[in-house]
Amino acid sequence: MPISERMDTVRSGKPLRIAFIGHKRIPGRESGIEVALEQITRLLVKKGHKVDAYNRAKKGYEKIKDFDGVKIITIPTISNKSLDAPVYSFFAAIRSLFGGYDVVHYHAEGPCMMLWLNKLFGQRVVVTIHGLDWQRAKWNRLASEMILFGERCAVKYADEVIVLSRNVQQYFKDTYNRETRYIPNGVVEPTLRDDAYIRSTWDLQKDEYILFLGRIVPEKGVHYLIDAYKTISTNKKLVIAGGSSHTDEYYESLKRRAAGDNRIVFTGFIEGIGLESLYSNAYFYVLPSDVEGMPISLLEAMSYGNCCLTSNIPECTEVLNGNSISFAKSNIEDLKNKMSELLFHNEATIKEFRRKSLERAKEYDWNNVAKKTEELYWCKI
Repeated sequence: MPISERMDTVRSGKPLRIAFIGHKRIPGRESGIEVALEQITRLLVKKGHKVDAYNRAKKGYEKIKDFDGVKIITIPTISNKSLDAPVYSFFAAIRSLFGGYDVVHYHAEGPCMMLWLNKLFGQRVVVTIHGLDWQRAKWNRLASEMILFGERCAVKYADEVIVLSRNVQQYFKDTYNRETRYIPNGVVEPTLRDDAYIRSTWDLQKDEYILFLGRIVPEKGVHYLIDAYKTISTNKKLVIAGGSSHTDEYYESLKRRAAGDNRIVFTGFIEGIGLESLYSNAYFYVLPSDVEGMPISLLEAMSYGNCCLTSNIPECTEVLNGNSISFAKSNIEDLKNKMSELLFHNEATIKEFRRKSLERAKEYDWNNVAKKTEELYWCKI
């Protein structure tokens, strides 16, 4: 649809037909992408738009047709770490050519390798870059090259590119001279829980554990966290909450690393009341990542009023904006020292950072994200 016709459509109040491609499944918490799409798609449906989400078929996934008014279309793929995204994206792109969509919205760099098909057939394409995925340690060289090809396709063919951090925005400007739109993630109002659930499930008590919660992948730096924690003499436990993402070998290596220290608790994949209870009762939250896009887990931890300790990568410090504490990326000794400060010397500091985290989290609103995204669909941001 030409731009002039799209503007006539918005003036007439006619809803858009929008396709979302790139995620694994909604509803689901495999990554921040799925968390973001749950919120954005539901809000767009509430605004009257017709939204289709292209889930990936996978053994163990419940095959559904609708999620809060979002039509779910399940696309076949294969169970191979390197080929999952290309195969899924090819079939999703082909299917989307026949959906009568006003906008096709791709998420993540890898799936973007197929968006040229949509442009070839005259569809408007918007891309959200959730991070520089080719940098992630879990990918082999071939997979990294394929993801980088997807990034270049986004740069060349997408009508609009959304980024979640100023650092990534600068990367696209410096590398490709491509202008992008900065629209950070949001966070929902948390459900606070007492420690009854985590007491009965993992023998955890309020303020008696340090929390990491996220995907268990190498770039999250959980190995640094375990190594640093094991050198600290404390009765507070370390909770590693989350599941692997094509990284079972890494997950098992972390368990071997933690072997012999019964203070370290692995919960596996977590959602619902377990997730809410862990966030609600942590002494402080740690995110030791080497690579991030815009970590939703960090936003969630802040929304629960957690003191947050992160690596000093821009994607984390930008979110915190001076309202918490950081350590030098990949530096186990510095991570140990910062954790020790919080554990033994800084109860007042923790209370102050908890207050600041809560205030900072209020600045991230999914309604604002959906509004700005919708405006991009109409070319009028």
